[in-house]
Amino acid sequence: MELKTLLLSLASMPLTRAETVLGVYIFHRHGDRTPKALAPTNLTALGADEVFQSGSYYRAKYVASDASSPIYGLSNDIAVPTQLSVTSPADSVLQSSALAFLQGIYPPAGTNGVSVLANKSEVQAPLGGYQYIPVSTSSTASSSSNSENNEWLQGGSGCGNAMVSSNNYFLSPEYTSTLDQTRSFYSSLLPVINSTFSASQATFKNAYTIFDYINVATIHNQSIPSADLLTNETLYELRTLADNHEWNLAYNSSDPIRAVAGATLAAQIVQQLNSTLTGKGSTPVGIQFGAYASFMSFFGLAQLDKVSADFTGVVDYASSIVFELVTNATSVSRASYPGADDVSVRFYLANGTAAANPPRVFPLFGRGETTLPWTTFASEMNKFAIGDTAAWCQACGNTTGICASSASTGGEGGDGSADAAAASTTSGNGISLPVAGVIGALVTLVVILGVEGLVYALAGLKLVKKSTLAASAAAAGSGVTSGTAAAGSKA
Repeated sequence: MELKTLLLSLASMPLTRAETVLGVYIFHRHGDRTPKALAPTNLTALGADEVFQSGSYYRAKYVASDASSPIYGLSNDIAVPTQLSVTSPADSVLQSSALAFLQGIYPPAGTNGVSVLANKSEVQAPLGGYQYIPVSTSSTASSSSNSENNEWLQGGSGCGNAMVSSNNYFLSPEYTSTLDQTRSFYSSLLPVINSTFSASQATFKNAYTIFDYINVATIHNQSIPSADLLTNETLYELRTLADNHEWNLAYNSSDPIRAVAGATLAAQIVQQLNSTLTGKGSTPVGIQFGAYASFMSFFGLAQLDKVSADFTGVVDYASSIVFELVTNATSVSRASYPGADDVSVRFYLANGTAAANPPRVFPLFGRGETTLPWTTFASEMNKFAIGDTAAWCQACGNTTGICASSASTGGEGGDGSADAAAASTTSGNGISLPVAGVIGALVTLVVILGVEGLVYALAGLKLVKKSTLAASAAAAGSGVTSGTAAAGSKA
């Protein structure tokens, strides 16, 4: 009797409204690769498996017919290219990682991929119904082209002000102090790394590339020179110093432009999720593969370093962050798709492949709640997002290349702050300071050349080609071997 009463009381309780996932944006790091110090880098078999397993995890969560949190309207087994927006920079490691990840999301279709022809014969696509999902090569991705071959990721961003900002770190007391304090530590590792790094390169200046080189060796090499030097304490110190080095190059709270990669990523996240809303779920999945610096830059801008110091470290291979667009609306359909006021966003991080490190939810923007109303999320992201070429050029101070047209329009269409920033780079005569600088340099050069010409004329000297001098020297029977090797990028 008591059991029957309990069941009746439970039946009378109101049911909790089921949450519906409307879409997701996934930003993903590549899998295990060869070291940057031995460029060009390549995705390893281990790396391909890491991102494939991550894709399989997200399939089980969002895509499969029995998914734990199925995305509304998303095809379960046969990929529909228009439902997926997948981008990556022109980088072989990132592109390859994206392809392997997508095979986890949509594995070979098997019998579902068999076509029946007019003559009733059956044809299956190669490789068991391999599904060809396009990966767009984007020049506006948050990570730069060839980023995995660049030892300093900011160097490939093309953003002038960001590069200046990151370079300022190398002039800071914090950097110079750490550089001095760690000289003996890095020198002690020369027996391990001297086949690739010279004594002058074995310093904190190359903290990440040295860590990366040794880290790859500990994963793949069955023997390492002077391996006894690589104690657990030494490996931990290498990782900690590399984290410190890269965090300071990727983000600075007093100089936000340093985090331009994160600002660009933020805009792309908002644009994709907003497209899912306005398009009523026509393209519910956005995926981008990028470099670790974009993670760090975004973490700083989103104030995640205040949640945990772990966010100031380089994320592991195959790490991912996910932005879920969710609603508690009682029914979802194309005809009654939720509006912006009925939608929320939740943020997850998987540090390492999601298959082995399930994503954890974290609060953004210094807030306590982990599920934010869409309008609040978009407003907070737009405080630092850089979403179009004109805004990027304005923030970076670039006036050439893709920014030439933006510079010529004088920033028209921007807000008041953009106009004020533009005005601050203009001289009193209406000539922009960069142009004025070029004119001044040319005038100075003309004056110098004129003076040199006068000196040569008065002294009776004449100019002679280097090739002429070389030929004369050879004829005289004397030869000098020259050519000191240029300093490497690790110098």
